[in-house]
Amino acid sequence: QTAVFTPAYGSVTNVRINSTMTTPQVLKLLLNKFKIENSPDEFALYLVHTSGERQRLILTDYPLLVRVLQGPCEQVSKIFLMEKDLGEEVTYDVAQYIKFEMPVLQSFITKLKEEEDREVQKLKTK
Repeated sequence: QTAVFTPAYGSVTNVRINSTMTTPQVLKLLLNKFKIENSPDEFALYLVHTSGERQRLILTDYPLLVRVLQGPCEQVSKIFLMEKDLGEEVTYDVAQYIKFEMPVLQSFITKLKEEEDREVQKLKTK
């Protein structure tokens, strides 16, 4: 019987990889380290920036190289193992607003609505 297990979000582990290992190889290594018996096809690796921007690593990527290219600071970005279905990509345009509190986001919406109303009014007067 197969066990289904997903570690808590943000669980940290270290694995030894080299620059020639592709995304599927690193995925299998991580699944073994976490003792996850699910199929590797259910998971993907994502590069997650502090802004919330999230990019899925494709099968031909080299995760070590992807991480090294982000620079030496581990706070800038990290690589996460996530379920494929949960990991839709978040672009920088969207990610820059993730850290804001709801009142600030509401004020953005209000300002945009006012701007839209002004533009509609300009069009009506024309």
